[in-house]
Amino acid sequence: MFRAGFVSILGRPNAGKSTLLNALVGEKLAIVAKKPQTTRTAIQGVLNTGDAQVVFVDTPGIHKSDTLFNKRMMDTVRAALEDRDLLLFVADARRPPGEEDARAVSILNRSGAPAFLALNKIDRLPNKAVLLERIEQYRALHDFREYYPISALTGDGLNELKKGIIECLPEGEPLFPADYITDQPERFLVAELIREKILEATQQEVPHSTAVLVDRWEETSRLTRIYATIYVEREGQKAIVIGAGGARLKQIGTAARTEAERLLGRKIYLELFVKVKPNWREDPQFLSEIDWRSMAGL
Repeated sequence: MFRAGFVSILGRPNAGKSTLLNALVGEKLAIVAKKPQTTRTAIQGVLNTGDAQVVFVDTPGIHKSDTLFNKRMMDTVRAALEDRDLLLFVADARRPPGEEDARAVSILNRSGAPAFLALNKIDRLPNKAVLLERIEQYRALHDFREYYPISALTGDGLNELKKGIIECLPEGEPLFPADYITDQPERFLVAELIREKILEATQQEVPHSTAVLVDRWEETSRLTRIYATIYVEREGQKAIVIGAGGARLKQIGTAARTEAERLLGRKIYLELFVKVKPNWREDPQFLSEIDWRSMAGL
């Protein structure tokens, strides 16, 4: 008996959705940072086992849309509700659900698919007894089929979660070849790695004002040359990203290159540029350029 299906991972910003995707698939497909709204688009990751193929879809955190960019992110979330075999809602187990959490959970009602609740970050929960209280609090918001206390960081509870997910999927043939892991093109994965290193190296003001676009990608037998531009909205942000004497930009580039080499399995030359593009989050043409779908055919 083989099972296969699509599972959308949903939740509020900083709930740990991307960390969970990476842990479930066993590969770093989504970048991770402590700052909210790190994930900006749907990212597909495939788990292949001997008796199942689970196609996970990580999504941006559910939030209020105040820019064209944020509205597009929420469109991505809503699209992830359609034609899914299971919804996996991830919540921070340390906090009782508030008004914004209730609004986020209510989005599940748009889909007829069953939903699991993953109460994440139990490794940071001193008193595990509150888990029963959390389950009841979320049960009052939605009729979840199952409840799983987990830690995406340490792996606690993930085997039980995987088993429950697979049992919930319909019987059927694999949806993709066995060596298929993600739908993201290499250009997008590298651009995201660069953005992750920016998030790690800069202060609170910069992250949401940053976008990365790969300008050139040159393959040779010995080396892959990648030229990418980091876009910010103001001159002050450009100065922060570059740093004194270019030190921070060099730090970002070195960290991104090292991880890209591990991800792609080959030697990489990475050159970064920084440009100011005011209000890029309201520019439809630019938003299309940084969408991974526009990179798929390059």
